[in-house]
Amino acid sequence: MIQTPYYLIDKSRLLPNMEKIAHLRERSGAKALLALKCFASWPVFDFMSDYMDGTTSSSLYEVKLGHDKFGPTKAKETHAYSVAWADHEIDEVLHVSNKIIFNTAAQLMRFEEKSRDHTRGLRVNPGVSTSDFDLADPARPFSRLGEHTAEGIAPVADLISGFMFHNNCENDDFDRFDEMLGHIEDRFGTLIKRMQWISLGGGIHFTGDTYPLDRFAERLKRFAGENEVQVYLEPGEAAITGSTTLEVSVLDTLHNGKNLAIVDSSIEAHMLDLLIYRESAKISPNTGAHEWMICGKSCLAGDIFGEFKFEHPLKTGDRLSLQDAAGYTMVKKNWFNGVKMPAIAVRELDGTINLVRDFGYDDFLAALG
Repeated sequence: MIQTPYYLIDKSRLLPNMEKIAHLRERSGAKALLALKCFASWPVFDFMSDYMDGTTSSSLYEVKLGHDKFGPTKAKETHAYSVAWADHEIDEVLHVSNKIIFNTAAQLMRFEEKSRDHTRGLRVNPGVSTSDFDLADPARPFSRLGEHTAEGIAPVADLISGFMFHNNCENDDFDRFDEMLGHIEDRFGTLIKRMQWISLGGGIHFTGDTYPLDRFAERLKRFAGENEVQVYLEPGEAAITGSTTLEVSVLDTLHNGKNLAIVDSSIEAHMLDLLIYRESAKISPNTGAHEWMICGKSCLAGDIFGEFKFEHPLKTGDRLSLQDAAGYTMVKKNWFNGVKMPAIAVRELDGTINLVRDFGYDDFLAALG
């Protein structure tokens, strides 16, 4: 048995998302790129690359990871985007990518000569989004994410062949997506018709159980046909939602007005995205007569995964599975308090579990100096 804590990526739970992506690609003609900012655990990239067209990135290292690990023998695409490229990065970025997407017209012009023989795009900010969090809202006031006006884009439009729009965030409402795509067409339609490809970004929860996938496919196909462009999507959460758990063990229990269980993990170190957005972790099933607060082992007073219901009182040694631990979680894990970083394991389709990476003191030491 693998020592907790560890992330368990289950291919049988990943597969339904992959099959929906494959169905959407076939019905719509759109291509799907894995957003590495959300999920970058490359031991399952070879599996995912059978269903997706490549990767998209937010930094030089993510570009290199996509190029090196996501189906390197399968001729997959590697899209390179960054809020700002540095002079010392640009040569390597161009070497390992198929497309480079600049955040502003100024960055495009800064590297225009070096990137002249490369497929180039520009991020466009349509000024609307579905984000409920100001922290994550690309359309927030004074946003630095993309060019905001057609007037700012027109002078450089002949230097690029595509646009990237990214304004969906946990959007499981097809009608809202359709409305915002119409807004994009109204504002930037003339420029879009001059392009060869358009990325509509990520954040669209089209692999959800109730999402109207065929309506979504038809809308994408219509958009592509009317504008004569290749459409790209950049699924992150949609690709890996529900696929991964964080496996932990109870180390101690106590009562201080509530039943408290301390586990061998930390929300601050191992599920940081939940702490940032003040969200609870998930445990399934969350039923029973016994309510417990699950607490992390770091010294942070608010290191709390959430409150859950159990069929029996918890005791030292009990194993718990924290659900949905892949997206924006594994990529943010850290060494806060020196708490042991979770190992990474993969459950194959035949049910066997393989430990693919463990972390120890030497890794902790190497990260600090």
